[in-house]
Amino acid sequence: MTSTNATSEQTKPTQVARGVDMRLEVVTLPVSDVDRAKRFYTGLGWRLDADIVMGDNFRVVQFTPPHSQCSIHFGKGLTTAEPGSVQRLILQVGDIEAARHDLLDRGVEVSDVADTRPAGAEGRSYFIYASFRDPDGNAWLLQEITTRLPGREWED
Repeated sequence: MTSTNATSEQTKPTQVARGVDMRLEVVTLPVSDVDRAKRFYTGLGWRLDADIVMGDNFRVVQFTPPHSQCSIHFGKGLTTAEPGSVQRLILQVGDIEAARHDLLDRGVEVSDVADTRPAGAEGRSYFIYASFRDPDGNAWLLQEITTRLPGREWED
């Protein structure tokens, strides 16, 4: 049995068959001490993009990991989430040992590397992890990805 979806509606120039392009821009982290978090993420070597204060009840600090298209925000008056409640933020790295050693050299406590490959799996991509936490307990995973799975690249 075959099916055809025919429509007389035209696709708008900014819309494609998969929907309108959307890119994850920022993830907000809940922290208890903005200046302590700023020192921590500065210590990671991440780029400080902004530190904006607007009165006594609002402050936003933005950092971007090296070569990332997505940034993080934290501050005052941004979220009602509990500090440390964000879990499983994944940072893709090409060499997990190098990334782990870089963090250790910066004074960050990082777990040992975990190999989660199922029996018979070839390659390391997507199966090799290490983890660390920021001072509030927000949890990060380093995930080694050197070869993307088919279908994981957007076509223009």
